[in-house]
Amino acid sequence: MPPRDYIIHPNEYDLSTIIADIEEIRRYNQQRFEMEQLTAIVHEDKERGRCVGYKDTKSDEFWARGHFPNVPLMPGVIMCEAAAQLSSYFSQKHQLLEAEMIGFGGLEDVRFREPVRPGDRLVVAVERVRVRPKAMIVCRFQGLVGESIVVDGVIKGVPLPVDFLTASQTTSAP
Repeated sequence: MPPRDYIIHPNEYDLSTIIADIEEIRRYNQQRFEMEQLTAIVHEDKERGRCVGYKDTKSDEFWARGHFPNVPLMPGVIMCEAAAQLSSYFSQKHQLLEAEMIGFGGLEDVRFREPVRPGDRLVVAVERVRVRPKAMIVCRFQGLVGESIVVDGVIKGVPLPVDFLTASQTTSAP
């Protein structure tokens, strides 16, 4: 199956113009430490429901040593996580889902087309397909290295029950 057209063509955004750095991303996303899979946001279009960000991969990434020894490749689930975090950032910033926190709701039609290696810049683009406030957001996503689409698919986000999750942490005894 050939890759789809670009969600947004690389000549429509400027990777050197950062509109949200890691500190700004943290205002909207809860992931920290090894699970932060975005470096910066470079494009937002609320009207068209599109957002572009990137992850600069490094040789000291938590996955690089063991996936795979001597041939480090970014795991596909981490590419999908980067797309989920970009989708969450855009949704939370613009209050599309009306949720305190968004979690994975599912993936569809995901294809891994080329490897991503330490040192690559994985550019991720998401496009809103549909939103049911307080229920689900569905986005199409693509990951690019250079102008090559390396991953694409559909991602779903759902509200997480923060009150329930927080309460169960405080009532659990070790």
